[in-house]
Amino acid sequence: MYLLDTDILIDIQRGYAPAISWFASLSEIPSVPGFVVMELIQGTQNKQQVRKVLQLVAPLPVIWPTEDDCIRALSDFTAYHLSHKVGLIDTLIAACAVGRNATLCSFNIKHYRVILGLNIEQPYSR
Repeated sequence: MYLLDTDILIDIQRGYAPAISWFASLSEIPSVPGFVVMELIQGTQNKQQVRKVLQLVAPLPVIWPTEDDCIRALSDFTAYHLSHKVGLIDTLIAACAVGRNATLCSFNIKHYRVILGLNIEQPYSR
């Protein structure tokens, strides 16, 4: 199971050919953490852009952390926020992936590298 991080969906939204080709080659529809959808909406400036974000993610299953995922995220955030500058939303996204034994597709390796048990993949060339 793949979970898509915000940067991957931004590449798809912008029509970046390697991202589009990779996405089209998938045999299974990837999921997207609800926090990623929220980050995409946060980057909008008007209602039309919000609609475009919602259209982009409409075919994708949106997942949310379980209580155990939230406990894991709190632990990771506490352990790594000061030492590695790991962000709140990134720990929640990572916890969703770890809790589902999913692979997080992202180019933000720096944000996630310290999270134990996280499978992360850079799915195409940039």
